[in-house]
Amino acid sequence: MTDDSAARPVRIPARVRAWGWFMDRFRSMHIATMSPTDIEHNQTMRSIPAPVRRMLFGARDARVDARDLAIPTAGGPLGVRVYTPHRADSRPAAGAALPIAVYFHGGGWTLFGALDVCDWLPSRVAAELGAVVMAVDYRLAPKHPYPAAVDDCLAAVRWASEHAEELGASPSRLAVFGDSAGGNLSAVIALLARDAGGPAIRAQGLIYPVTDTTLDDASMRENARKPVLHRADMDAFFRYYLGGSREHGADDDPSVAPIRAASLSGLPAALVQVSAHDVLRDQALAYAARLSAEGTPVEVKTYAEAPHGWVTYPGIMRVSRRASADLVDFLRRALAAD
Repeated sequence: MTDDSAARPVRIPARVRAWGWFMDRFRSMHIATMSPTDIEHNQTMRSIPAPVRRMLFGARDARVDARDLAIPTAGGPLGVRVYTPHRADSRPAAGAALPIAVYFHGGGWTLFGALDVCDWLPSRVAAELGAVVMAVDYRLAPKHPYPAAVDDCLAAVRWASEHAEELGASPSRLAVFGDSAGGNLSAVIALLARDAGGPAIRAQGLIYPVTDTTLDDASMRENARKPVLHRADMDAFFRYYLGGSREHGADDDPSVAPIRAASLSGLPAALVQVSAHDVLRDQALAYAARLSAEGTPVEVKTYAEAPHGWVTYPGIMRVSRRASADLVDFLRRALAAD
C-alpha cells in the first residue's frame, strides 16, 4: 500500500472556512436541520439558477459530449448520463476501445440527485482520462431508502459492462468511482460484483468514502463541526437512508458498511482519497488498511488542507483540481490496455 496519511493536517483555507460559516447560517444547507421541503429542493437544485449551480458545483467539461439515457432495471427505468471525449486524440490508439468508468455521486444517498449538479467530476475524468464515463441518477432516500441505491448502482454497472462495446469502450477495462455516499456505493458494488462472479471491475476510486456506520471514532469527534459535513449530518443521512431496515441489522450489513465484510480479498485495485478535516477520515483510512492487509493493491492520498466536499464544491475548494488529477492518474494506470 502506498500511503501518505501520515501527513499532518494544515489549516483549512480561508475561503473554505468562509463557505462553512455561510452554510452554518442556514437551516436548509445541512441535512440535520433540513425540512422535508428543503430535502426535496436539494435533491434536484432546480430552485437555484443554472449559472449559480455551475459556479458552486462546477461546469461540464467542454471536451466531452454528453447524452442522457434511461436504462431498464428491476426498479424501473434508471437515468444515466454518458460522457464521451470528442477529441480524436483522446483515444490511446487509432480505433482502440476506451476504458469505461461508472460514477456514483455523493450526497448521503439523499441529496444531489440531478445529474446537472454532478457534471463536473465525471466529465473531467472522461476528458482527462480519455474514457467513457457513465454517471448514475440512482434513487434517493427518504422516498427510496436502502437498498434502492445499491440495486440501481449494481444494475448500472452490469448494464455498462454488457453495453460497453456499443459505447465505444472495452468491458475488460471497467472501473467504478464516487465521492462520499458514492464512494460507499463504489466499494459496495465492488464487493457485490466479486461475490457474484462479475461483472469484472478492474479499479475502484473511493473519494472520502463512507465505509462504516460508526459515529464515534476520533475523526468524527475531532471534525464534528468542520465544513462541509457535520457529525449530526451523518446521523441524519443514516436515518433517512436506512429507515426501518436498521431494525433488521442494516448497520452491520457489508452492503451498507463495507468494512464489516468478512473478507476484503480479491477486490479491484483501489485509490482511497481522504480529506484530513473530514468526519469520514478515519473510517476511510481503516478501510484502506484492511484492503491492503487482505491483498488488494491500495493507494491512499490525503489532502492536508481539505474538509469534506472537494468534489461537490470545486469552485470553492482549490484542492479539487489536484485531487481529480490524482484520480485520473490512478485510473489511467489501473485501466491501461493489456
